[in-house]
Amino acid sequence: MLLSPTVRFSKLTAPIIITKVPLGLFFAKPSLTKRPHMSYSADASPPDQETVGEPPSQSRTDGGSSDDVLVQYVVLRRDLIDTWPLGSVVTQGCHASVAAVWTHRDHPDTLGYCSDSNLDHMHKVTLEVKGETQLKNLAEKLEAASIQHKLWIEQPENIPTCLATRPYPKSQ
Repeated sequence: MLLSPTVRFSKLTAPIIITKVPLGLFFAKPSLTKRPHMSYSADASPPDQETVGEPPSQSRTDGGSSDDVLVQYVVLRRDLIDTWPLGSVVTQGCHASVAAVWTHRDHPDTLGYCSDSNLDHMHKVTLEVKGETQLKNLAEKLEAASIQHKLWIEQPENIPTCLATRPYPKSQ
């Protein structure tokens, strides 16, 4: 699930990074600056010990490259970000993230992601789609590509609000 970013600029917002998924879908997300207390964005390289003060990545427990960190992708709906209270949208992402981790709790990558040695070094990438139709289309394409995820449907309203993948190595 390797992502390749392209930077676009808007007069009204910070630089936007358009990320293309192998399935031909595009997502936009604000570019983030790497800070010592934060995870890095999808377009940044893993933090090193000298500049950030974090220990080297310990996300991989299966002997894989330490540079191949485990990442969970969370996809929010832009129309909800523009119309719902921010806390409500964040909550939807949290629901989807936890549900994806719990559903795939026995997978080796999920176990590594949630391990004691990785707990303080988790990496998430938050992306967006335009609306409900695009979110459902993305869920269908991920399903067809055998990319394990959870589409969160808010109840009792029955509204698809967000999806999250299980943790994957960044190189996939």
